[in-house]
Amino acid sequence: MSAFPFEIAATDGAARTGALMTPRGEIRTPAFMPVGTAGTVKALLVDQVRQTGADIILGNTYHLMLRPGAERVARLGGLHKFMGWDGPILTDSGGFQVMSLGQISKVTEEAVTFQSHMDGSRYILSPERSIEIQADLLCSDIVMQLDQCVSWPATEDQAREAMALSIRWGARSKAAFGTRDSQVLFGIQQGSTFEALRRESAERLQEIGFDGYAIGGLAVGEGHRAMCDTLEFAAPMLPANRPRYLMGVGKPIDLVEAVARGVDMFDCVLPTRSGRHGQAWTWDGPLNIKNARFAEDESPLDPQSDCPASRDYSRAYLHHLIRSGEILGQVLLSWHNIAFFQALMQAMREAIAEGRFDAFRRDFHARHVKESSEAAA
Repeated sequence: MSAFPFEIAATDGAARTGALMTPRGEIRTPAFMPVGTAGTVKALLVDQVRQTGADIILGNTYHLMLRPGAERVARLGGLHKFMGWDGPILTDSGGFQVMSLGQISKVTEEAVTFQSHMDGSRYILSPERSIEIQADLLCSDIVMQLDQCVSWPATEDQAREAMALSIRWGARSKAAFGTRDSQVLFGIQQGSTFEALRRESAERLQEIGFDGYAIGGLAVGEGHRAMCDTLEFAAPMLPANRPRYLMGVGKPIDLVEAVARGVDMFDCVLPTRSGRHGQAWTWDGPLNIKNARFAEDESPLDPQSDCPASRDYSRAYLHHLIRSGEILGQVLLSWHNIAFFQALMQAMREAIAEGRFDAFRRDFHARHVKESSEAAA
């Protein structure tokens, strides 16, 4: 039995809403986790993140182990104390960043050896070391197994090799993690877009036994439709009584479609990255605030929002800030975007609970038709 009970309160088709109970608070699902890459959700105070309705944030093992160093964070009381966040934290294993950011990386059965993207120094990350960093040093609440994620496109043989290694690393991660009362460990399904590989991965992960299950290896370039087609068969392969977490996703339309296929948890840098570059996400799709048409637009981004950044500042002012390179513009748009993503999660939770998720989904697609030419109901 998992240390964190997971309760599903309602379903509507494959979509479901519920809560994951942790010692640091309840995580309402579907849940979006703002990404705190280096111990901060970029440009925002933790109080601002909390005010958006976020129940949990994500920390990046790779970045924190390089700077300031996991041992230093541990000496300073763990990641929660270090960054001033008292809610749940999920940390990724570091594997994805090693593959994508490490200047030179070499994968063996034992571990991955890589050079820091910052100064070229040499590191070794094994399943056991990843667990030590996440669980013992950073003291995260939800710990992820170390896995190998292949880039897109991948051949079936490449996907199979990475999936099999991820399974073996998953078993080692589980052995290193053991049984804990205040932390849980998630396994990661791999297999690219190949149904047979996804099924084998899911079955072997369940034999090992994890507290939750992530879907990895998507949103790596395959496109919206291929992602949705893969989720159609990949998500139901994972246990219905445990949380399902789609890693690194994504645009609002991706979130809605993934929830429709039974996914419970998400993370992505998109809200804050978009905000820093002048993009605001709204119920009617994304807006490029740098565009001249907003120069004299006195309306706020969302007058109905509880978020001050969405409600209390005109688009004209935000346009001015972004065009002038003022830091406040990046702060306000990042804050607004995180608030919008949380509002979207709340709207989906309510729609599922009231049995009208299908109608919500259709309406959302109609309003976001410009967001992605691939997006389809």
